[in-house]
Amino acid sequence: MKNTRHFILIALLIVILAMAFGYAAFATQLNINGTAEIVGDWNVKIVNIEAQNVSDGCDYGAPQYTDTTATFDAKLVNPGDSITYVITIENAGTIDAKLDNIICTDQEDGSDAISYITTEPATSLKAGEQTTFTIEVVYDSNYIGTPSVKTKTVTGIIEYVQEA
Repeated sequence: MKNTRHFILIALLIVILAMAFGYAAFATQLNINGTAEIVGDWNVKIVNIEAQNVSDGCDYGAPQYTDTTATFDAKLVNPGDSITYVITIENAGTIDAKLDNIICTDQEDGSDAISYITTEPATSLKAGEQTTFTIEVVYDSNYIGTPSVKTKTVTGIIEYVQEA
């Protein structure tokens, strides 16, 4: 019985060793390598500004723009005069954008005879699309006399963010 126990114990050890060597002989190590790259391009920008609907006798100079700014200088003559500026925004990137915020503020101590009327650009701007919005500069038609302050500046910020 003692010999049988030793024999079984030795047989089990041989089987375990054989299994270990067999596993090692048939085991394969797999190596997995990967690289991730972001190929999206964010490029929402101003591509044009032009004056339209210019009242007779008014001067609008040459509106200027860069990718992120648009500047104009309207010279209004008589009450009721107006100039409308059309600003074009393009999503020249590959990432869709959505309108997040519009901030438009008039100069507090500017002329109360001048007002700005704006429209909003598109709320969604897919890659490759364009949208426009307008800023109309108006000399109040009900204003009588010559205003003591003759200028008024507007500052606007349009924020587009990545569309989820």
